[in-house]
Amino acid sequence: MTIHGYRLPAMSSLVLWAVLWEIVGRSGLTFFIPPLSEVLQTLFQIIGTPAFQNALQETVVAFLAGILAAVAIGIPVGILMGKSRLVDEMLLPWVNMFLSAPLTALVPVLMVLFGFGMKSIVITTTLFAIWIIILNSRAGVKQIDRSLVEMARSFGASPLDAFYKVYFWAALPEILGGVRIGVIRGVKGVIIGQLLISVVGFGALFELYSSNFLMSHFWAVLLVLFAMAFALSELLAHLERRVSYYAAKR
Repeated sequence: MTIHGYRLPAMSSLVLWAVLWEIVGRSGLTFFIPPLSEVLQTLFQIIGTPAFQNALQETVVAFLAGILAAVAIGIPVGILMGKSRLVDEMLLPWVNMFLSAPLTALVPVLMVLFGFGMKSIVITTTLFAIWIIILNSRAGVKQIDRSLVEMARSFGASPLDAFYKVYFWAALPEILGGVRIGVIRGVKGVIIGQLLISVVGFGALFELYSSNFLMSHFWAVLLVLFAMAFALSELLAHLERRVSYYAAKR
């Protein structure tokens, strides 16, 4: 962040927002926003409790399972769409439709098809994350230099070899960008699933704290969720920058 030509240290904006949060909380304008200091104190109180640890475990397991499924399905489908015009014309309208559609409206359908357990939550997480991964993988393949593909063919590469050794690696910067955005969308998906399908994990804590007006507890759990999403996003962004650097040097 830069003010009047002076570059402030990293994370300065977060410090500024933390100060504003503390001021608004102590002003007593609304009970919904307690002071940040109170929220952090509450976080240290609940973080070691069995209820919080069980909720964290359930949320992380559902999130990782949904994201892994989205990556395992989305990347190959996106690459296939990028290299095959027929597949692209068949799937692209559906991908764009699901990406722009309010996926929360599909949750009752998932509940009917797959029940009220972990399976529906994982599928909800996958549906929130997979479409942007497919589109970014497709875009990466579309930008590949055709000479790379022709070279692979001239050396006798099979379609499967070209798929994994040319298309995937050449499109990797765009693929990682899609995974990064998909991870952020997946965080939203797993919480929506836990709130609407089966009240477990962080969804159960949000429901418990909001219904009992324990706003400092509510914001403490929300801070943990934001921190998880931010850390994963920054990790993938760093990996994306490194891959883009090496791809450009190559």
